Amino acid sequence: MFRTIRSDYLIIKERDPAAKGLLEIIFCYPGFQALTVHRFSHKLWKYNIPLLPRLLSHVSRILTGVEIHPGAKIGKEVFIDHGMGVVIGETSEIGNRCLLYQGVTLGGTGKDSGKRHPTLEENVVVGAGAKVLGAILVGTNTRIGAGSVVVKDVEANSTVVGIPGRVVHQSGVKINPLAHSALPDAEANVIKNLMERIDYLENHINNLHESGQNKHKEIPKLNPYIGKSQNLQDREIIEYIGEDKFD
Repeated sequence: MFRTIRSDYLIIKERDPAAKGLLEIIFCYPGFQALTVHRFSHKLWKYNIPLLPRLLSHVSRILTGVEIHPGAKIGKEVFIDHGMGVVIGETSEIGNRCLLYQGVTLGGTGKDSGKRHPTLEENVVVGAGAKVLGAILVGTNTRIGAGSVVVKDVEANSTVVGIPGRVVHQSGVKINPLAHSALPDAEANVIKNLMERIDYLENHINNLHESGQNKHKEIPKLNPYIGKSQNLQDREIIEYIGEDKFD
C-alpha cells in the first residue's frame, strides 16, 4: 500500500509543474490526501469492517472536497488534480496512471445492486466537470473533454467530447494528456461541414439553372450516408448526430 501511495506522489511530480516538493504535495494537494485516506479505508472495506471505512471516507470528503467510496478500486499512479467536487462511486474502477480533474463524477445509474459505476482502464484522462455514468467501460488512453457526459462504452485511444459524449477520431495522432487545447470542437466541425455541404448544393443548383440543364436532367442525388462513398466530413456529421437518426 505504501508503494502505491509513493507512486501517487511521484505521478504528481511528473505531471504538475507547480508541485515543488514532498511537503507541499502532502499538505497542499487535496487529491493526494483523499487518495491516501482511500487507500486505508479501502483496505478496511475489503476486510468487511463495518462503519469505519465510511467514516474515514466522510471525514476525507469534509477535509478535501473529494468523495471516494471505500469500495472503489483505484490503481497506482492516479492523480486527482485540484480535487474539489470529485465523486467516485462504490463500484467504480480506475486503472493505473489515470488523471481526473475537479468536478468529475464517476456515478451510477438506477438503484440496482452490483456493478453500476464506470471502469476506467489505464491512462484515461477525464476533464474538469465531466460525468461518466453507469456500468460502462472507458478504454485505455482515452481522453474525455471537460463538461462531457459519457453514458456508453468508449473504445481505447479515443477522444470524447460533448453532451452526450461523442467519440471524435483523430487519425492516430498522439496527444499529450495535459494538452487540453488539442481537444477538438465537435460542434464547430459538424457545423462547418454542414455549411460547406449546403454551399456545394446551392452552387450546383445555380449552375443547373444557369445552363438550362434543369429542364432536361434531374439533379444528381447525393447519397453520402451509405457504403464506401461516405466521405470523412459526412462520417463526422453522422457520428455526432447519431446513426440511428438516419435509419
